[in-house]
Amino acid sequence: MHNGAVSHWFSQLPTPRPALPGDRDADVCIVGAGYTGLWTAYYLKRADPALRVTVLEARFAGFGASGRNGGWLSGLPPGHRGLLAETHGLDSVIAWQRMLDDAIDIVIDVAAAEGIDADIVKGGSLDVARGPAQAERLRAAVDEDRRWGVEGVEILTAAQTSARIAVDGVTLGAFNPHCARIQPAKLARGLADVVQRLGVTLYEQTTVTGIEPGRAHTPQGTVRAPVVIRATEGFTARMTGLRRRWLPMNSAMIATEPLPQHLWDDIGWRGCETLGDLAHGFFYAQRTADGRIALGGRAVPYRYGSRIDNDGALGRDTVDHLTGVLHTALPQTRGVPVAHGWCGVLAVPRDWSATVRFDPATGLGEAGGYVGHGVTATNLAGRTLTDLVLKRHTDLTALPWVDHRSKPWEPEPLRWLGVRGLYSAYKLADRHEARGRHTTSPVARVADRITGRP
Repeated sequence: MHNGAVSHWFSQLPTPRPALPGDRDADVCIVGAGYTGLWTAYYLKRADPALRVTVLEARFAGFGASGRNGGWLSGLPPGHRGLLAETHGLDSVIAWQRMLDDAIDIVIDVAAAEGIDADIVKGGSLDVARGPAQAERLRAAVDEDRRWGVEGVEILTAAQTSARIAVDGVTLGAFNPHCARIQPAKLARGLADVVQRLGVTLYEQTTVTGIEPGRAHTPQGTVRAPVVIRATEGFTARMTGLRRRWLPMNSAMIATEPLPQHLWDDIGWRGCETLGDLAHGFFYAQRTADGRIALGGRAVPYRYGSRIDNDGALGRDTVDHLTGVLHTALPQTRGVPVAHGWCGVLAVPRDWSATVRFDPATGLGEAGGYVGHGVTATNLAGRTLTDLVLKRHTDLTALPWVDHRSKPWEPEPLRWLGVRGLYSAYKLADRHEARGRHTTSPVARVADRITGRP
């Protein structure tokens, strides 16, 4: 099995672009060449081709979560809709949700127009419940989505669910049409090529050590710009003064060898839906373009002191755990070897709600904290940052996540103890429910309330 090397989505690691050669001037400097930074650069250059836009990236475009995620281009909200509605109202959150759903097709259209082949198939998303407690949560989740304006979501019987994907032990399912499968690294690398073609200057191998109004500092030199946007997501905790800003939550994945056709005949999955379940320690999965199953989950959710993984390498215990999840959900795969395992970090604010911010007085902006739902949200964030930077007052700049502020995470060891306690409680709750409990375990309900998780 191949371990780490960033992710399975990179068949080979790209040759990095040149580093910053010294001090430079720009109109806009963007720190981070993941989806947020690249989409922001793309829309800024499309809006004003004369803008001098520079992107700085510590390793290479797509190195972070943008090149390691599960490939769900979905309308899942990167935030606590109920919390945002308390301050901005129901209609505002409904508008946000609808723009997230619409952004799926916007990404697909841009990829087609710009010649980005990211293995995109808009097959929707299938959530499965295995057991009565999960079924209860599934019904509640569908009701919640409908309340926030998600259209076309439908409950499926066990038979209807199994007809799509033959997941073992299914009692209920739900289909959401607002999702597409993608190959994440292909989208990130394609976007990087497109923005460079548009005239954006992209320096890789360039670590930003500090940001202040008008400047981004690196060991190679300083980029001076009246606008500096931070798009560092899960790596934000590495920056001076931001260790408690967003928690770098770890997520891990495995990818199998390609399945033979007779197994696909047994499993189904002909619509290329993304697949997830309603366990507290949930999994997420896709059928890849080359006939593999890529599946992920939260095996080791947080490292003490907000430490980051070493280029995606993970422990054998995590691989074994995810392989067990795969075999339990799809026992047809038990003879299929695991080809690759990897992990990466995503950013989680203390209230589990992302933000898009820009301060015209200082010229500093940021977007992130997507809680694992950033593949689509980054496109909306990039368009929103573009309007904020260009001082446009639009429907995007009125959305409830604009200028949202979360309190910082607790200092260590409270941060580590809290996250460890949360996921230990979820594991215990899943064990209780696997023994036939008909309602959500009270252990999980208490953990949700304590942490503020939606």
